[in-house]
Amino acid sequence: MQQFYFDHNATTPMAPEVQAAFTRALGDVFGNASSIHHFGQAAKQRLENARRQVASLLGCANGEVVFTAGGTEANNLAILGVARRIAGGHIITSQIEHPAVLNPCAQLEREGYGVTYVPVGASGIVDPDDIRRAILPNTTLISVMHANNELGTIQPIREIALIGREAGIPVHSDGVQAAGKVRFDVRSLGVDFYTVSAHKLYGPKGIGALYVRKGAEVDPVLFGGRHERGRRPGTENVPAAIAFGVAAEYAANAREEEVGALRDRLEQGILQLVPDTSVNCGAHRLPNTANIRFEGIEGEAMLIALDLRGFAVSSGAACSSGAVEPSHVLIAIGLSKEQARSSLRFSLGESNTAEQVDALIEAVAASASHLRKLSPAYV
Repeated sequence: MQQFYFDHNATTPMAPEVQAAFTRALGDVFGNASSIHHFGQAAKQRLENARRQVASLLGCANGEVVFTAGGTEANNLAILGVARRIAGGHIITSQIEHPAVLNPCAQLEREGYGVTYVPVGASGIVDPDDIRRAILPNTTLISVMHANNELGTIQPIREIALIGREAGIPVHSDGVQAAGKVRFDVRSLGVDFYTVSAHKLYGPKGIGALYVRKGAEVDPVLFGGRHERGRRPGTENVPAAIAFGVAAEYAANAREEEVGALRDRLEQGILQLVPDTSVNCGAHRLPNTANIRFEGIEGEAMLIALDLRGFAVSSGAACSSGAVEPSHVLIAIGLSKEQARSSLRFSLGESNTAEQVDALIEAVAASASHLRKLSPAYV
């Protein structure tokens, strides 16, 4: 049975050129980039070239890119590294953030900091005026994601960054889902900190980066050597950084419009063939993401049924797999627990085709029909 992948928001397969570069680097670039001999300087040169490639994707200076072990570490560095500079401060974030933002904020609350979780409503989009109203005299950081991982909704980061700038408050955005899917540059966004992760844009796992605007201040949250300009200690993972750089160039040429057309084809096909379905948040969102609710069907049951037919989709954030509670994102937009549990996320990527989409539509229709016959919740 053929297998088709429609879960690119969870992770992406490495692009062939990225995998080739990574494999070569594992054997050829083994030097420590901090060493002054030939092998170390060769590694340093390749590391800085990768930094340049990532900076080009983000639209920033090379020195503003700090390599980390992934998006989670980059988020922690931005949030904890800024907030802890002032004891007892206040942070503003949204209710639909990824756990890599929510959990550092929860940790700060345990340490005595205040956190305001701004709602989003049915649109799945933060109202900048809510950010403005949440500002307190001791607010030290605003952190709002660029694009939501479950709904795909794109947040008004430029407006939020402007509010932060006017109030003298640094702004961080988790851009893990946006980078490589929509075109932007961090300078026009106006943020002070921006998170990216290689494995979300056809690179390897275990490598990410934090954009730190020149002049912005962030303290390290790990302690060791003076790597990454004193912001992130530890010997750099040069082979992974090299692969990240190649992935950044690959992502810069992503076929955004084609993927968006396939997403629309998928949504329209499912809504036409499967009764009692609806799109959760059809507003401004990533071109690759569709979150669809199937009345009377458990999302996990639908996920398994589709997997048995050869299609990989998701019932929520991969980082929350196994969670008993329904998606906090879907609850935040006003869905009941039952509605949240009856939703599936389809996230397309560069390898998906119209033929795959059509086959998925048929598989969804057949699976929904079968499961509804078995469901006492569906009338």
